[in-house]
Amino acid sequence: MNTVAYTVTPELRIRFKTPFGELIKGSYSQTMATMAKIVAREMPPMVISVGDRVSRNLSQFKMDPRLSIIDNKCLRKSIRPQEYAPKHVVHVSNPGGTITEEALTAIKAAFETDNQVQIVVEGEEDLLTLVAVLHAPERSLVVYGQPREGIVVVRVTSEKKAEAAEFLKAMKNVRKAK
Repeated sequence: MNTVAYTVTPELRIRFKTPFGELIKGSYSQTMATMAKIVAREMPPMVISVGDRVSRNLSQFKMDPRLSIIDNKCLRKSIRPQEYAPKHVVHVSNPGGTITEEALTAIKAAFETDNQVQIVVEGEEDLLTLVAVLHAPERSLVVYGQPREGIVVVRVTSEKKAEAAEFLKAMKNVRKAK
């Protein structure tokens, strides 16, 4: 049984609807063109993606995420798995509305290797954005999709790390996943 470290509360679920970074509105080609300009201008130490569509789009635009966190779903519907082959693939369990110890450990480990890593989540990956921001090197970019609007780019700063830590602190700790 996988230990759940954090569980989202109903109050936090409402707060999570607000983008955690800069919302870039537009179509696939518009958001990726803007993202390419941001990467060229800011030269982040790494790009991290959370979500299947944004991970695939970044790869197709040759901005391969150093870490991608996916669940083989888009808008909660199953999709075909990613077509690119990262150097290292890790499978974790992370039920919806939670963050498990297994997922936490996998994300931390991904930042300790030089390999391109893909974490495939059985469950839901959305909340793992917080863990990625908390553990990514400063100046990195964490990117996730904002359904029907575009993408959100989180610039990893000490302030964003503190904000992510506050969100995690506000989430209830529980003992076991179901």
